[in-house]
Amino acid sequence: MQSPGQKKSIMGGVLSLLSSGPQQAGPAAPPAAGEDVVQPAAGEGALENHLGGDEARNYRKYEYDMVAPHVGRKLLEIGSGLGHFSEQFAGRLDYLVVSDNDPYCVGELRKRYDGNEDVEVLDLELPATIDIRQKVDTVVMMNVLEHIKDDVQALRDLAAVTEPGGRIVIWVPGYMQLYGDFDRKVGHVQRYTPTTLEKSVREAGLVPDVLKPINFLGGIAWWAAVRRGGAGYPDPRLVKIYDRTVIPTTRAIERIVRPPFGQTVFCVARVPN
Repeated sequence: MQSPGQKKSIMGGVLSLLSSGPQQAGPAAPPAAGEDVVQPAAGEGALENHLGGDEARNYRKYEYDMVAPHVGRKLLEIGSGLGHFSEQFAGRLDYLVVSDNDPYCVGELRKRYDGNEDVEVLDLELPATIDIRQKVDTVVMMNVLEHIKDDVQALRDLAAVTEPGGRIVIWVPGYMQLYGDFDRKVGHVQRYTPTTLEKSVREAGLVPDVLKPINFLGGIAWWAAVRRGGAGYPDPRLVKIYDRTVIPTTRAIERIVRPPFGQTVFCVARVPN
């Protein structure tokens, strides 16, 4: 068992490792109105993939454990990448739709599910009319909504293909105080708070059943990194340290208390009956 001193030392090490580059006074400015935000290809080498890849197994389990209780039998995943997240639900789904707007990912998804009649693969960039064989009872968006300028219309488009009473599960980066160069590099239009996400959800005609910040310690670590110079490329070695220390600790804390702040905002929005 780690002593308080050891935990403090680990946390300090994580903050130090995540911080890179020259010091700056505050977070990077978000994109200006009318400024194009380019989302890089989501293939094997994409920046964001390091945050949920093999270097971050505890984080991936954290994501799954948060989302799984809200997933029904018919799932539409937005921004599927190479399909690693949705494949965790294999065996419990009657119908799966995976989607992405990156040609490499769409091609890989089509190869993966070639000949599987229970799976549809879409080349999809929201907002857009979504053409699928049948409505779903669950939509999952893992780190997708923050890339979309018209997030309200995107949510309306998703609601249109979700059964009444169905759920749209949203996982987005939290708090503009954490917005830095990394967000710009991966094409984030914004980071959310529970208040701003609730506003978009309700404007889309949805009802937030679950809405809260999560990953409290991760938020503190990321804030320190941004304030002290901006965390640029997520070095897999540093992500591994973060995954082994911060994620288990923050999960233990969040079992006891509801954090007032976090690296992520988590929402389960219901489509009205």
